[in-house]
Amino acid sequence: MAHFDFSKTQTQDRYKLMAAAITPRPIAWVTSVSAAGVRNAAPYSFFNMMSADPPLVALGMMRNPDGTHKDSAANILETKEFVVNLVTKADAAAMNFTSVDAPPDYDELAEAGIAVEASLTVAPPRIATAPVAMECRLFEAVEARASTVVIGEVLTFHVAEAFVDTERLHLDTLGMDLVARMHGAGCYAQSTDLFQMERPQYSSLSSDPDPSG
Repeated sequence: MAHFDFSKTQTQDRYKLMAAAITPRPIAWVTSVSAAGVRNAAPYSFFNMMSADPPLVALGMMRNPDGTHKDSAANILETKEFVVNLVTKADAAAMNFTSVDAPPDYDELAEAGIAVEASLTVAPPRIATAPVAMECRLFEAVEARASTVVIGEVLTFHVAEAFVDTERLHLDTLGMDLVARMHGAGCYAQSTDLFQMERPQYSSLSSDPDPSG
């Protein structure tokens, strides 16, 4: 077993180790709008669900080399609103395009020809082709050295009709054809090789500590 003392490890090496090990990571394709009305879209793979009560998602947003906030984080801190869109394989190229290191006045949505729809409760639009979109309000922001951790409360949860049974609240997750971030530069994956295990109930366990019985 190799051991790395992160207090003595360079930032880029911590990133390399963690990003290669913590996979797959879902991708939040974040849309936001500045107070001046400039739209922005950018993907973030430091992302996940944190709670259902309240309904919270978290984003890890690294800063620019000079310490300033990137456009998405700056917009969210300024307006307190954003949308998390999930990414299908069909949208992967467009999502990747929006990761471009463009200036703040560059509208990635327009430049990439990405269709959007108006949100119901926040100003930023949602991406029309995203199978799931979550309209969020800033719940809390944590400034952590070279990153900003944004916690958002989900106000409205959109699911494309093709992927939801509204009576049973069942989603066709596999049918969404989502992509996730993997190790290394530019490496992505899809969840096609699955297995299932039921969570054990303590009340049904025998006194035998050997799980093989």
